[in-house]
Amino acid sequence: MGRGRKLRRALARGGSGPAQRLNEALGAWEGVRITPMFGRWGYFVGETLFACFPLREKARDLWIRLAPADQARALREGGARPHRRFARRGWVELDIESPEEIGRALRWLRRAHAATTRGIYTHEDRDA
Repeated sequence: MGRGRKLRRALARGGSGPAQRLNEALGAWEGVRITPMFGRWGYFVGETLFACFPLREKARDLWIRLAPADQARALREGGARPHRRFARRGWVELDIESPEEIGRALRWLRRAHAATTRGIYTHEDRDA
């Protein structure tokens, strides 16, 4: 019998590396539900997805959904780029390569969480 996949153990532990640190931080926030989906950790408030991060250790692209003003600001400040498919819906991508970048990511995640909690997204936008 072959070896089991390491990914399953990482799921049971709540992730590894930057994913584990993000999951610990976001898991403590009001109303946040974290679930694996399509090879990524999905961060939800209710049924609305506001961010996701890869399950695999080598992938480091954090996707965050921001309000239009916050998206423009994130792109202006640097370090973020428009999401390749969903930029028009407020999504940006940030690469998390070092522990120092988690703090910057958490700042944008707080804004995304606040916007989602306020319910600024329309029903048809929730599927993005």
